[in-house]
Amino acid sequence: MYRLNVRDHFMIAHSFRGDVFGPAQRMHGATYVVDVTFQRRELDDDGLVVDIGMAGEALKTVLAEFNFQNLDEVEEFQGRNTTTEFMARVIFERLATAIQLGHLGEAAMGLDSLCVALHESHVAWASYEGEL
Repeated sequence: MYRLNVRDHFMIAHSFRGDVFGPAQRMHGATYVVDVTFQRRELDDDGLVVDIGMAGEALKTVLAEFNFQNLDEVEEFQGRNTTTEFMARVIFERLATAIQLGHLGEAAMGLDSLCVALHESHVAWASYEGEL
């Protein structure tokens, strides 16, 4: 399996509901470093997994929707705990849609899978991976 990774970051604020979250029930911030790994079994006709520039721009566009936002105020997330795991899936779905819409070029239609990892710190991260 061939892989290509792009990286970016975004900053959010949020709080969680439920005793399991302890002090994180209070409003707090996070700066996530985001790694997205595009995967395919065979390279495209140009010898690429995906165009690295288009992949980076697509990630930047998706993250811009959330950057400097209080996720507690985002209507789509009302009633949800916007955990790192949850947000990894949200970003995965946005990128999968961008691929389907052709925003990463026609060759990106040949991608097999995608993995989105959100790094909370140098010691903790969560990810979501799925087929395309």
